[in-house]
Amino acid sequence: MAYQVLARKYRPQRFADVAGQDHVTVTLMNALTQGRIAHGYIFSGHRGIGKTTIARILAMALNCRNTIGSELRPTAEPCEVCDSCTEIRNGNAVDVIEIDAATNRGIDEIRELRDAARYQPARDKYKIYILDEAHQITDAAFNALLKTLEEPPEHIIFMMATTQPEDIPQTVRSRCQHFSFHAVKLVDILSELRGIAEREGVDADEGALSLLAEAGDGSMRDALSIMDQAIASAPVEDGRPVLDASQIRELMGTVPNAVFEKILEAVDGNRSAEVITVANQLLDAGNSPAQLARQFVRYLRNCVIAKIAGIGSDGADANGVSGELLQISADEQRRAGRSAALFGEEELTRFLQVMLRTFDELGYRQEQRFHFELGLLKLVHLRRLLPVEEVLSQFPVGAGAGQPRVQGLAAQPRTSAPSPVANRVMSAPAPAPASTKPAFSPFEVDKSRKRFESGDAEKPAMATPAPVPVVTKPIESVSAIKPLEPAAVPVAAPPVKDVIPPAKEVVSPSPVEAVPKPAKVEVATIDIAASIAVPSPQSSESSQEAAELQRVATEALMSAKSQGSAADALADAEWMIEGNELRVQTELSKTMLPMVVNVEAEKIVRAALRDAGAGALKLVLLPGTATAAAAKKPRAAKSGSAQAKAMEHPVVQQAQKLFDAEIRNVIDLSEGE
Repeated sequence: MAYQVLARKYRPQRFADVAGQDHVTVTLMNALTQGRIAHGYIFSGHRGIGKTTIARILAMALNCRNTIGSELRPTAEPCEVCDSCTEIRNGNAVDVIEIDAATNRGIDEIRELRDAARYQPARDKYKIYILDEAHQITDAAFNALLKTLEEPPEHIIFMMATTQPEDIPQTVRSRCQHFSFHAVKLVDILSELRGIAEREGVDADEGALSLLAEAGDGSMRDALSIMDQAIASAPVEDGRPVLDASQIRELMGTVPNAVFEKILEAVDGNRSAEVITVANQLLDAGNSPAQLARQFVRYLRNCVIAKIAGIGSDGADANGVSGELLQISADEQRRAGRSAALFGEEELTRFLQVMLRTFDELGYRQEQRFHFELGLLKLVHLRRLLPVEEVLSQFPVGAGAGQPRVQGLAAQPRTSAPSPVANRVMSAPAPAPASTKPAFSPFEVDKSRKRFESGDAEKPAMATPAPVPVVTKPIESVSAIKPLEPAAVPVAAPPVKDVIPPAKEVVSPSPVEAVPKPAKVEVATIDIAASIAVPSPQSSESSQEAAELQRVATEALMSAKSQGSAADALADAEWMIEGNELRVQTELSKTMLPMVVNVEAEKIVRAALRDAGAGALKLVLLPGTATAAAAKKPRAAKSGSAQAKAMEHPVVQQAQKLFDAEIRNVIDLSEGE
């Protein structure tokens, strides 16, 4: 007899031999014992899990010549010795017709089946039709079979096996009993492979059998097919084939998961060069980028499940539900636990999402190697990013509506223009708690998140700058304070309350009787004029003329097409008249200035200036500097308006300082109340 593959040689012949489908076999055996035989069955589920096998066993049990409870057949299992059981097992029974519905799917074939179904069985009790891949039958053919399924002859039984039950019309499914098969568990496949290896005389270690069971992916037939191939390629020692894990991996074209564990360790250590080196070694060895990405996705999925289930690096707590979720060997469970311990659940989820997208892109990209390497580098870069939530969690929380929380004299002052007074006597505010973090930070628990390297020049400065240097001296009485003379500063600017935290101002001394009990206070004196650059003075007439010219030029740009950006840039600029030059100090960089205010916009501005009678002035456009950009003043807002309140909020001020932000639209939700 010719060689028979393992999947056919060890095909179950009894309900008890079917692995992992107890919910189906028990139900069918009870139905046979009670005589509750349906005229139509649908067996659906994953490939290679026993759908057609159970259909054949059920046909043997229905047409078995021996009655249930007899000496040869004590249970509902087929006896396997009568002529009917033997013929069905060999596939030459007259009354059990097995049809490949993938090739006999048309309405003509179904009509022939329907006409033949009217005749009585030749010898057995039932005429049974087994339709394999039933979802391939056309809708017209199913409609031709509906009447026979609804009112079938007593001797007809239909059994349909399919992997896609949703493709079978609902009218057909409602007339049949539907059994949904489960994927075979890893332990059941491993047990079957271990028994077959013993019967076949194959020396296989536990690691090799586990690798075969995992490669089956829930399909017993797939696992047996791979085992058959592995035995054929295995070396023979003392007349017995020897299976080991490395030989099976080479046969299947896969790599050990230890490689992916090494990649994740390099990702945790922020070592991009090592990640690319490992990927280069795998690709140079002839491995497909798509296959590597597929394996890495499966490994990351196991790491996520291990993190959720709380499986430790030693494989602890890998029993029960955790083992059911992973469906991998004990060694692989420990490996997944070690990799999961390096990252948080959120990071592992992001890694899995990136590799899933990479695996999807490899299907239609030409340079698969480059996209695979890019996907691995993204994992390293994800460790360097800070989510917006963590950045916002470091902002101070206001003590009241629109009022920042005062953190003593160490709080960072907001930069403002020069003040008309050089010194001001102020009482020191009460000390506040040193911490500026909110009551809750969603990232406080996750200590494994990486931060920027210490040498990174682009790291945002989130720490609080050094406090403003102050000089304090105690005095015994308020009456002893003398008002300080204001320094001679030729320009006006916002008050000092914008420079230092707000504090109670001490006014000129009043009669001593107003203070019955003098208190000892701290006086903070800050020299402001020494550190403020004084711009060149400009007459009020020149300022008004420059403002009028700015208005004329901006309106001309707004009326022109596609010059809105230039109009906004010149509206935010500072216009000054110095001699015969009209100097426009913009906030744009040297690179962006000619791009925003292009040649066409400059022509429009010059024409508008000539019409306004300022043609003699030479227009000079100046780019902004870093200092000017940092000291950029927000647009004036009406006092008490929603925009003014928004500008006073500490979170808005912090965002302006960090990101050079600008408020463009403010929605006041209180207006509709």
